[in-house]
Parts: sequence; structure tokens; C-alpha cells
Amino acid sequence: MDDSLRGKLLVASPALVDPNFARTVVLITEHNDEGAMGMVLNRPSDTELDEVSPELAEAAGDGPIFVGGPVQPDALVLLAEFTDPEIAAWIVAADVGLASAGVEIEELAGAVRRGRAYAGYSGWGAGQLEAELALESWIVEAPLPRELFPDDPDALWSDVLARKGGQYALVARMPLDPSLN
Repeated sequence: MDDSLRGKLLVASPALVDPNFARTVVLITEHNDEGAMGMVLNRPSDTELDEVSPELAEAAGDGPIFVGGPVQPDALVLLAEFTDPEIAAWIVAADVGLASAGVEIEELAGAVRRGRAYAGYSGWGAGQLEAELALESWIVEAPLPRELFPDDPDALWSDVLARKGGQYALVARMPLDPSLN
């Protein structure tokens, strides 16, 4: 697939009101003729990773588990920046990819510069994402490295839109409920 969005960000347009995706930024981790998958980068949960999986926290570091999307919400997925990309199940962009379930935690900890755990992921069937793009539900943007592991996830949606500039910078400053403006 020549026009794959793998490694790109999908920024939810203001018109996208589905509560799973309103004001989200999704990193597309795979996109081909069969569909697409990705991780919502800006939805931290109230659950700390070390409370659920102390072993995985050794590799990913401290912090909350993020809500990656509505598909398989009980599955933990590790998005990581790898010092050794051979350890990754697959690389999404540069040295960032998804950890392989078949790798021992000790080996993973030694091969990860930083990581973030996600509960669930976002998925689209064949043609579904393309249809949503045609409806302008998503704004596609290439990520900056810092945006893949944002220090302030709550500001990510606005930050990416502001960086894109023009009409998007105006949208970035739009209140959650424009009727209150």
C-alpha cells in the first residue's frame, strides 16, 4: 500500500464527536489494505502501570497506563523507543515501535530507552479509515519525536494543531464546548 499512514498522527477534527476519539491524537502503527491500527496518545488513565504490571513498568518506566483505544481494552501494549529495534515486534517510525510479546522483560528493559503502556488500541476495518478521512473526521500530520511520548498529554491535541498553523491553529484554541465562548 503506497499511501500507508503508518507512522503518522491522526488528529481528531472538531466534528468527530465519538467519545472514544473526541480531541484525540492517534499514532497509526499499521495501515494496509486490510485496515489500520493505532494508539491514542493523549488519554492517560487513573491506573499506574506498576500497580498492574510491575515487570512491564521496569521496561516502560513509571507512569499511568494510557487508553489506546476501544479494541481489546484488557490487553496491554507497549509503545517504546528502542535502543535495539530488533527487539520490537515492528517499528512504526524511526526507532519507535511496539514491543513483542515473545521477548523476556529483562531483555526488553535493556532495549528500551523509554516506553508507554496502553490498554487496548484503535482499529479500523478495510476501507473504514479511508471513509473517515473522506468525511474529514481526521487531520493527518507527521509527528515530531516529542509528540510520541508527550510530557503533557492533555495539551497534545492543541499542540499538534497549533504547530500545523493556519485554520488549524484557530481550531487548537477552540473551547471544548464552543457555545460557552
